[in-house]
Amino acid sequence: MNIYVLVKRTFDTEEKITVSNGKIADDGAEFIINPYDEYAIEEAIQVRDAHEGEVTVITIGGDEAQKQLRTALAMGADKAVLINTEDDLDEMDEYTSAKIIAEYLKDKEVDLILAGNVAIDGGSGQVGPRVAELLGINYVTTITNLEIDGTSVKIIRDVEGDSETIETSLPLLVTAQQGLNEPRYPSLPGIMKAKKKPLEELELDDLDLDEDEVEAKTETIEIYLPQAKAAGRILEGDVADQVKELVNLLNTEAKVI
Repeated sequence: MNIYVLVKRTFDTEEKITVSNGKIADDGAEFIINPYDEYAIEEAIQVRDAHEGEVTVITIGGDEAQKQLRTALAMGADKAVLINTEDDLDEMDEYTSAKIIAEYLKDKEVDLILAGNVAIDGGSGQVGPRVAELLGINYVTTITNLEIDGTSVKIIRDVEGDSETIETSLPLLVTAQQGLNEPRYPSLPGIMKAKKKPLEELELDDLDLDEDEVEAKTETIEIYLPQAKAAGRILEGDVADQVKELVNLLNTEAKVI
């Protein structure tokens, strides 16, 4: 079975975000594999172990993204592909990412593609479904269970506080939701083996893509941090006085009534 996992390099969840000159400052920041993508990697490894085959992880970015790919290889993936856009593209969006990934995959014998449900930096959840649409294959999002029998697939997906069971078939793209599995940590032997596993690096020219073909369809106008929240206020006195003061504050300060 040929299994591919879409991986994104994101800020560490413990990283304090700062904005400088209208852009997110990343100097000295720590980066990790997008946490939802870890569920996708783990599920891909489990599917491969159960059904045999090969797991290839794919990401788009600069040379720094090799670190995250090596982490995925240390977890147990077999191969990695970095599509390096550092010298070609200044701005990217979901359309750009999906177009590039689909172009890479279009000639591959794809059985299963896994991606994270969302990326913690953008949260759009668009890239996976867009790739599936461009490839013309089935896709199911926010999955919490995956069972494969031959080419038949049974899926449980998360839907607004409940779950839904879907039956579909390969080839298929799914996006992983929290609860699908428990991602493993790279072991020391896994880290050592990862150094010898193949990591292929491509550029847009290798995919016969021009910059104009993958130009972002959206433009970021401004990036800013939310306003700092004021400290809460504790109202004193009896209930009647508190209610009277609360109504007054909502009218004069909050201006919501």
